[in-house]
Order: sequence, then C-alpha cells, then structure tokens
Amino acid sequence: MGLITGLLTLPIAPVRGVVWVAEKLNDAAERELHDPAVLRTQLAVLNQELEFGDIGLEEFEREEERLLDRLHAVRVGPAQSDRR
Repeated sequence: MGLITGLLTLPIAPVRGVVWVAEKLNDAAERELHDPAVLRTQLAVLNQELEFGDIGLEEFEREEERLLDRLHAVRVGPAQSDRR
C-alpha cells in the first residue's frame, strides 16, 4: 500500500479492524458448530441433564434429534446433506 493510499484510507482503518475481528469470530464459531467432538460433548451434557431431571423427556428428544442431525450432517458432508 502506497503512502497516498494509506493516508486516504486511514479514516476507515477502524472499520477494517472490526471486520477482521468479526471474520475471525465467525470462523471460530463455524469450526465449533461443525466439530464432532463438541457435538458429542453437547450430547453427553444433554444426557446428564435428563438423568438429573433438569429437562423433560420431550425436550431431551427434541434436542437430541437436533444434535444428531448436526452430527450426521458433519459426517456426511455439506454436498450430500443439501440433496435432501
């Protein structure tokens, strides 16, 4: 980046920084959302909540199905899960 370009774009530098941080947060969230280990941990926590009586069977089944669907989608891959 040249000196003139750098000076002209200086006022928007904070915006570029915020965009960069937002992109990094989005990347981290996407990795966590699609990480099988995280999904299995969430399933284990859900089972514990049911055992301790923190949630009802209906809510457990609903959440379990949602987590298992996400886990299946991660294993199958985005191309095949879009075909449904």
